[in-house]
Amino acid sequence: MQTPQILIVEDEQVTRNTLKSIFEAEGYNVFEASDGDEMHQVLSNHHVHLVIMDINLPGKNGLLLARELREQGDMALMFLTGRDNEVDKILGLEIGADDYITKPFNPRELTIRARNLLTRAMSSVNDSEEKRNVDVYVFNGWTLDINSRSLINPEGETFKLPRSEFRALLHFCENPGKIQTRAELLKKMTGRELKPHDRTVDVTIRRIRKHFESHNDTPEIIATIHGEGYRFCGEIEEQ
Repeated sequence: MQTPQILIVEDEQVTRNTLKSIFEAEGYNVFEASDGDEMHQVLSNHHVHLVIMDINLPGKNGLLLARELREQGDMALMFLTGRDNEVDKILGLEIGADDYITKPFNPRELTIRARNLLTRAMSSVNDSEEKRNVDVYVFNGWTLDINSRSLINPEGETFKLPRSEFRALLHFCENPGKIQTRAELLKKMTGRELKPHDRTVDVTIRRIRKHFESHNDTPEIIATIHGEGYRFCGEIEEQ
């Protein structure tokens, strides 16, 4: 089995050393970077499965770097945020982070969350989406391409989806018309349990909806079922 490879992007040396020790004790290969330039240098030379990145970095901050990460690869991304900075958490999820953890962090919680992300990032062979009988789902003029993890609009424009968006939309397509609770969706997206005040699912759904809302003739694809969750209302075409 391939050894997980993690990149820590953190400008504080003490925090970086702590993270490195935690993950090396788990048996992972750990790379370090203190800013965006060093991050890209590591990524150009190594295949990284998970990036753990502080938002407050010198030069380009973590939010800007996350956009660049989403354009160049499909590695999992976890943000480190300030304990009371709700805005950073929401913005990070909007950009496409798979998870976040607050400082000061609990090492046990950190390793569990990282392990969940790594399992999904590294399971391309055994992952259920690789065993499907279809390569695409077509609905209301849109196409979800499973192999490229992309959403294609009626005009043929392609949008590479972050991991959390792809997993959520794929789950919807596999279960059209069925109400999905936030807990079920979060489990599919990140592998972790839903906690009070966790807005990860809502932010992800809002990002997905933005694609559809760009077309006025597209009907409501994902409906909010108040008090229960969300339901996929698209009309899936048989392949």
